[in-house]
Amino acid sequence: MSRSVRVARVATFVYFVLCGTTMGTWVVHIPAIEERVGISHATLGGLLVLLGLGAFVGMQTAGRLTDRLGARRVVPAAGALCSATLVLPGLAREPWTLGAALLVFGFCNGCLDVGMNAHAVHVERAYGRPVMSAFHATFSVGGVLAALGGAATASAGLNPAAGMAVVGVLGVVTALVPARALMPTAPTTVDTDAVVKHRGTGGRIWVLAALALMVMLCEGAANDWSALHLKDVLGASESTAAFAYGTFAATMTIGRLLADRLVTRFGSMAILRYGAVIAGVGITLVALAPWMWAAFAGWALFGLGLSGCVPQLFSAAGHADPSAAGANVSRVAGLGYVGMLAGPAVIGWLTHLVALNHAFVLLTLLCAITAVAARVLRTGSDRPREPATSSN
Repeated sequence: MSRSVRVARVATFVYFVLCGTTMGTWVVHIPAIEERVGISHATLGGLLVLLGLGAFVGMQTAGRLTDRLGARRVVPAAGALCSATLVLPGLAREPWTLGAALLVFGFCNGCLDVGMNAHAVHVERAYGRPVMSAFHATFSVGGVLAALGGAATASAGLNPAAGMAVVGVLGVVTALVPARALMPTAPTTVDTDAVVKHRGTGGRIWVLAALALMVMLCEGAANDWSALHLKDVLGASESTAAFAYGTFAATMTIGRLLADRLVTRFGSMAILRYGAVIAGVGITLVALAPWMWAAFAGWALFGLGLSGCVPQLFSAAGHADPSAAGANVSRVAGLGYVGMLAGPAVIGWLTHLVALNHAFVLLTLLCAITAVAARVLRTGSDRPREPATSSN
């Protein structure tokens, strides 16, 4: 393994942490910004649609640019822009300015998200073994850093704009420093055999995208409804209920740190299939649990099962056709992001018809469909690869 590939892997970790930190910084400042702008939860929910719309457009744009210009150009630029625009929501004073700020920030964040994932695919190909899940684990590390930074700026008495500006300036520097360590543009020339091999991959990419939508819809539902489930259904206190999401997030992070080794041994199809089964068992336990300890166990299994699913789908999309890795990842990530945003809303709508815990049965169904459809990963480069002979 060459030193340049190892350095490129480290640089990719940096961009995943950066993406998690910028998005997490916005999240931790939402309550303060909502209060300063003077909007209701319902209005905020509508404005968040603009964040999602911007991210979706950014993902599609960055996918094509990454394939044409290379990740070495797109990722640092997207990282710097994402960091620079982070302060915009903090400066907003009216709903329309907040909406515009979220649209711009979402676009830049979407560009960074797809660019870094496309580059991660090239790094994984150079390593010759799975490394994608670890990248996604460090995204969660960025969220932890954002939470710590948000607590520090709040205790220092800084307003949201000042705190977000500090993170933004640090983020711009962080985005530019490791830029030269990224891998150059992947060769655009492919031989005849490769063309034949990858012909007709479009349909498969959309199957991967549909699976990403279902898996990330499950993640989105857990993000917004796990704590409310313990509080409203099982009568837990707010402090105890908060541990429901913490349990889910912790097992998801641990699972992603372990997933690459498991993929090497068992293959990506097995991780997706049995991960979906574990997640389905977990959320079913949540739906039926009469006791808090059982609900915690269910949320833990749900996070553990889902942890390796999304990285395998992104990796499969990128490896399906190396010459169009950016565009393919953008399709899977874009539709997955739609699922992430839709998850909370879908569960919320179902609560008008059934109890919250019974609404989670939909997530069980989605996990079952994912497990059955996991065979889509049983092709070509998605099979387990031999570990590189040199050390990390």
